Amino acid sequence: SSVRLPQVGGRFIQMEDEISSMAAVIGASVAGTKSMTASSGPGISLKQENFGYACITEVPCVVVNVQRSGPSTGLPTSPSQGDMMQAKWGTHGDHPVIALCPSSVRETYDLTIRAFNLAEKYRTPVLLMMDEIIGHLREGIEIPDPSEIEIINRATESIDPKKPYYVPEGEFVPAMKPFGQGQRYHITGLSHGETGFPTNSNEITDKLIRRLIDKVELNKDDIVTYEEKDCDDADVIVVCYGGTARAAETACQMAREQGIKAGMFRPITVWPFPTEQLEALSKKAKRIVVAEHNAGQILLEVQRVVKSNCEVDFIGKIDGTVMTPSEILAKIGGNK
Repeated sequence: SSVRLPQVGGRFIQMEDEISSMAAVIGASVAGTKSMTASSGPGISLKQENFGYACITEVPCVVVNVQRSGPSTGLPTSPSQGDMMQAKWGTHGDHPVIALCPSSVRETYDLTIRAFNLAEKYRTPVLLMMDEIIGHLREGIEIPDPSEIEIINRATESIDPKKPYYVPEGEFVPAMKPFGQGQRYHITGLSHGETGFPTNSNEITDKLIRRLIDKVELNKDDIVTYEEKDCDDADVIVVCYGGTARAAETACQMAREQGIKAGMFRPITVWPFPTEQLEALSKKAKRIVVAEHNAGQILLEVQRVVKSNCEVDFIGKIDGTVMTPSEILAKIGGNK
């Protein structure tokens, strides 16, 4: 990044630690620059306090988490998807969460752009939840022409310059100019009203936090994306994401060759979770197998969504090795 960013008009800053890195990203974004930071494991934990600050102050930014084994530093370069619940609940209190999970090099490219678009559109930090498998994956891709790429920029024309956090009834995202462009306003990590100044009002706080959550949860049709493969007639559906997807897809193909109707459902937007889509599939399938590199994090969400619609099974790996198609196939019910 330190070499490549200046070649395309960007800037790279090496901060002293992950806390200050997240703070610098927020400061750059407040000044109008699209900015991001990246880390893994404990580094993401250190970013969490300022991540929450970006949530409540509605500062667009992107945080990349290349997940690795834990707890603590664990196995630094081994496969893991152990931060999925941290992405949802890692910071303090109730807050908006958008988390995207790529499964290929090209999708990493595309979803990084989409992460910035969503951050700008909804004025919120967005997580790109990679894992070690994708982080170390090398493959040839075709990069699209810049003219074909959709770019979204934040709204900057304030309705009331003295109330930067004013949002009309029925809308969710405030519009405010970046610092230095003529609009003076206050930013605080405390609960605040439309003026941006702190408040102890329970009513104002309730309205603020509900709006922060609603701007994501009530726009799921725009935010949530997913992939389905051979799910229409599937008796067994493998739910997976990120680096487990290729093993799961191959396992489903192997199962089909053995006469087992298997399909794959892959959340691309993990948070908010594609609840409606998975619930509909669970009413048609006999079994769902959740495959992930942890002890069962998205499994909990799948169980919540599926309820008693069908059986839910699980295969997880926490030893730092890659899950193989044959292991998933065995859980589906096929022969290796």
